[in-house]
Amino acid sequence: MRKIDQLPDREYILGSLFIVANKLDKIMDKELKPFDITSKQWILSAVIDTLFDEPPTIKEAANEMGSSHQNIKQVALKLENRGLLNIEKDKSDGRVSRLVMSEESDTFWKSTHEKGNLFTNNMFTGIEDEKLSIFRETLGKILENLVKFENTEVKED
Repeated sequence: MRKIDQLPDREYILGSLFIVANKLDKIMDKELKPFDITSKQWILSAVIDTLFDEPPTIKEAANEMGSSHQNIKQVALKLENRGLLNIEKDKSDGRVSRLVMSEESDTFWKSTHEKGNLFTNNMFTGIEDEKLSIFRETLGKILENLVKFENTEVKED
């Protein structure tokens, strides 16, 4: 029996989350390279497009992604240089910058949509819808727990 198989579920899952994130980042960067975009740029674009009805502020996007304002601004600047995003001053508060997907981004994402669907389908091959639903619920609870102690000390049960 392998040593990893002897780990308690919580330890195995925690470690696996880090490994899955790293592998996903690496594979997505490789897959997105022909499009001259990174996985971080992709996820920021997806977050802006999917989670917000109005263009978010950098701070709002950073909060949704669990990242810092500075990191999101750097990714946004690269997307802006690529022509896929505009960083615009808020009309009512000039101190605030909003992330606005450009017209070019719509065309770009439509051109990559089929490849993205294929990647997603391959990633979840062999996993039944019922298990995906349970996994989604579990990840949601993990995220909820992380948000609860994001700015507090981790407490014992």
